[in-house]
Amino acid sequence: MTFDLVIRGGTIVTASDVTKADLGIKAGRIAAIADHISNGDTIIDATGRLVLPGGIDAHCHLDQPQAPGLASKGATMADGFRSGSISAAFGGTTTIVPFCVQHRGTSLTAAVADYHSRAKGQSVTDYAFHLIVSDPTPSVLGQELPALIRRGHTSIKVYMTYDAMVLSDRQILDVFETARREKAVMLIHAENHEIIGWLAERLELEGRTAPIGHAHSRPLPIEREATHRALTLAEIAGVPLVIVHVSGGDPLEEIRRARARGYVVIAETCPQYLMLTEADLDMPDMLGAKAMCSPPPRDSLAQAALWRGIEDGTIDIFNSDHAPYRFDDEGKLKAGPNPSFRAVANGIPGLETRLPILFSEGVVKGRIDLSRFVALTSTNNAKLYGLHPRKGTIAIGADADLSIWDPEKRITITNGMLHHNVDYTPFEGLEVQGWPETVISRGEVIVENNQLKAKPGRGRFLTQATSSAWKTREIKAWI
Repeated sequence: MTFDLVIRGGTIVTASDVTKADLGIKAGRIAAIADHISNGDTIIDATGRLVLPGGIDAHCHLDQPQAPGLASKGATMADGFRSGSISAAFGGTTTIVPFCVQHRGTSLTAAVADYHSRAKGQSVTDYAFHLIVSDPTPSVLGQELPALIRRGHTSIKVYMTYDAMVLSDRQILDVFETARREKAVMLIHAENHEIIGWLAERLELEGRTAPIGHAHSRPLPIEREATHRALTLAEIAGVPLVIVHVSGGDPLEEIRRARARGYVVIAETCPQYLMLTEADLDMPDMLGAKAMCSPPPRDSLAQAALWRGIEDGTIDIFNSDHAPYRFDDEGKLKAGPNPSFRAVANGIPGLETRLPILFSEGVVKGRIDLSRFVALTSTNNAKLYGLHPRKGTIAIGADADLSIWDPEKRITITNGMLHHNVDYTPFEGLEVQGWPETVISRGEVIVENNQLKAKPGRGRFLTQATSSAWKTREIKAWI
């Protein structure tokens, strides 16, 4: 057989193995893994390089319309599927899973149709959608959501905060019940909405409206309480639960306790919680708004706890929570040049820098090995969100989604070198070691020598199978 593409001489890394071998790619799939493959139409010399599965970023927000009534006054996301997927590709990510949001008073089915239209003809990487349910009406729970799950949207997110998104405990149970019946996996944003509002009002009355007030209104105990409550609701309804963007040790302990009782819970964290602290919000001239996300960054103790969670396996997945708002009057400063922290859009960019940061801080510094890096950033996401084994691994028959890394390359991150449509990066000036040189999606080179080789629109929508979380063990409900 003559292969379309041969990758020769690299060190292949999966979530379980590290081995030196050649790869043969045919019709977009991995067709051979052998000691030596010579016959290829195109040959890439990967000597001295790592050949990894393409990254999967399963927590990013792109071209997401704001809900009516949000305090951020309709701030516009800077990245759609085109710039977002290009940025992802340059960072070694070949599959993205952003969020399709249902706003209150609207149809979930219509929201999905709208989101498909926003993505059509734009993405250079493959993509799937998580569904966000903010209005669980009888028709949504009885007809729309079950039909969408059966069509391959098998991951659903709900919120425990934000005025326009928050669900009551009873509503969350209703969504969980549907997810159990249809075997979908649930994601939850776990922060206590009532305490946030109570604290924020008092901070504003005291005139403490600068961005640091965002951190003071959302302390770690409110994430701990909400995590405990979310896990209790999932236990009662009998569903596997993903706790997204865990920011410190307190919620991690709640997750450990739930696992010790036998419940299926998955923990996610993000680069900002390892690299930023509350001090990054305490900057003059509203500059702290650039580090505002929810939950907020914490402190060095929280960072150490997260690293322990990564090292000991408590944290399963590592995603960016890319939420791109520019630092201008259409983004972070939509409500004015000096708004209260309550009127600033939450979120920071991170699609392109996610993998290099974890590689440099985790692998290079000896905190995790290469296989754990692949598991956290690709394989576990693929399994959890019903994309494995076609995505997330290097195996015969899998899509040839690959990133070829120079593990010695040193780069100082600046916004000018990145490919998102945001006018800043919160990681400006951070030196990292290790960077993807060549990125391949379904056998097609999409990034090479810092040049985009792919055309927007080549990315395909991916339907999701049942999550691996349902296959871990029998999950019992209390009803």
